Order: sequence, then C-alpha cells, then structure tokens
Amino acid sequence: MQTESGYPMKSVRLLIAAVALLIAAGPGLAADPVFPPGVRVGLTPLPGLVRAKEFSGFETEDQSVKVLVAELPAQAFGEVMNAVNAEPPATGPGVGKPERIETAAGPAYTTAETARDGATTVRRYSMILSGGSFSGYIAAQIPENALKIYTDEAVRQMFASVVIRQQVPVGEQLDLMPFKVSDLAGFKTVRTLAPGAAVLLADGEDTNTFETAPFMVLGLIGNMPSQPDDRGRFAQEVATTIPGIRDAHITMNEPIRIDGQAGFETRIDATSGKNNTAVTVVQWLKFGSQNVVRLIGSAPREQWSQAFPRFRAVRDGIQPR
Repeated sequence: MQTESGYPMKSVRLLIAAVALLIAAGPGLAADPVFPPGVRVGLTPLPGLVRAKEFSGFETEDQSVKVLVAELPAQAFGEVMNAVNAEPPATGPGVGKPERIETAAGPAYTTAETARDGATTVRRYSMILSGGSFSGYIAAQIPENALKIYTDEAVRQMFASVVIRQQVPVGEQLDLMPFKVSDLAGFKTVRTLAPGAAVLLADGEDTNTFETAPFMVLGLIGNMPSQPDDRGRFAQEVATTIPGIRDAHITMNEPIRIDGQAGFETRIDATSGKNNTAVTVVQWLKFGSQNVVRLIGSAPREQWSQAFPRFRAVRDGIQPR
C-alpha cells in the first residue's frame, strides 16, 4: 500500500517510529560541529542550544543554559595536566576532581560542580584541551530545573564532540569587527584576539615571537575623553597600556586627521619580547561619536621605515560599516 505521495506506507511508519525514538531519547547531538565565529574551537551543541548573542558560545532561547567557548594560551592545558598528575586536588560537596576525557580533538580534562548563581542552584562544567598553539576552553552552566534534560552524560557527550581548526577564515574574522578592513598591506597572519573587539595582523606565525617582525593590533576603546582638549592626554595614557613593551619612551604625540575625522598619532621607542627586541611603535586613535578606533603598529627598529607605510595603508583602509 502507498501514500498519496507515492512512498510505501511501511516506510512512512518506520520513519515516524524513528523520529519518535529520537524525541524520546532526549537531547542527543546534532550531526556536525559548530564553530562560534572567530574561534578555533567548535563542538556539536545539544538540541535547544543556539549561538549566543552576547558571548562566544551557545545558549538556550531563554538564556538560562549557557555554554562558553574560548581560547586560552597554549601553556594553560599543560599547567592543568601537570597539576592533575602531581596531586589530586581537594574536593568538596558537589565538586568532582578533574578527570580525563577523550574528545574528537584529543585528550582533555573536565570538571563538574554544583554551585549557586544568585538564588538559583546550577551545575557548572568546564573542559580544557590542547589546540597545539593554544588551549581550547569550554564552560557550561545549567540551572537546576534543566538538569533532567541537560544531564551530566549529555554534557559529557557534547564535550567529547569538540573539534579544533587551526585556521579561521580571514573574512570570518574581519566580519566580526565593528569596522571594515579593506587593506591588509600584505600581512600574512590574521588572528582574532577577542571576537568582535580586536584582531592581530602579523608577518610571523609564532605567537611567542611576533615582536621580531612587523605586526598590528586593530580594535576599539569604549571610553573616550569628554573634551577635545583632553585627547592628547588621553592618547598618552592609553599608549602606556600597550601590552608587551617595556622601557617605553614617547617620541611623538600629535593631533592628525584620519579620513576626515579627528585623530591622534603617538610614537614610542621601546623594548619588547624575550629577546629584548628594540622596537618602534605607532598608535593611532580615530575619534568617533560613540567610541575610539585604536590601531597599534610595531616593528623592529631597523625595519621601521619599511613597515610604517604598510601600517598607514591599513589605517587608511579602515572604514565604518
């Protein structure tokens, strides 16, 4: 016997039965892993989880269940592994010691604990694994009223599905930024530092020795001076917060126009990195109505004259979305 669509009735019944079994089984895993934009860590989210709106990861529509996906420095995984192997950590009520788990990306360590989020009892999970040049980190929080659906075993299955990609497409990274980057000036490496907030352009690939070649950091500053006359002082102050440099000496701090907007250019001679590389650094601030675009370029002193035109090309290619 056939249905009106031409399919055998027996096949339709089998299909309905299969769907019913899937529904009855509770939250299983979807077919393919999903990578949050700009992140090299992905997993197969449990049913009911969608991409989070305000952080890197996944959440339920009511935002009660959250799964954070992030990257940590490469040494973080090794530190956890060494700590676990050296001495079993103390445990308390509702706290389980870190345990090894095999994932699609290799071995990892997970923890689970019962905690409080305000007046709500929650179950918290975390996992760390090696991504080679970085460590992958996942943290989940599930309120007590959702634990019958998102069980310990379901979360464990989700963690076990984690995968690593070594590269994030350049377009995907730049699309997250609040401004357009139309000229990469030949930089070979593009790497997200904070999704949607900061991106690195570099000639080198080793994150431990970026200072030995020209590189740039593009991002935003949320606060800004209330008066135009304070911009020079503001530029100097934020220049002192540039990470990775020491023995810094400001050699220039002048107002300029950048694409018709008010800006400030600050130059610094400093030392950077394990090898005490002498570098020259330029910081450009482009003042908007709501925030400040901050561009930092750094090059070894002997490469400065070749690097500066590239820095300027990237700067002049920054446009609002």
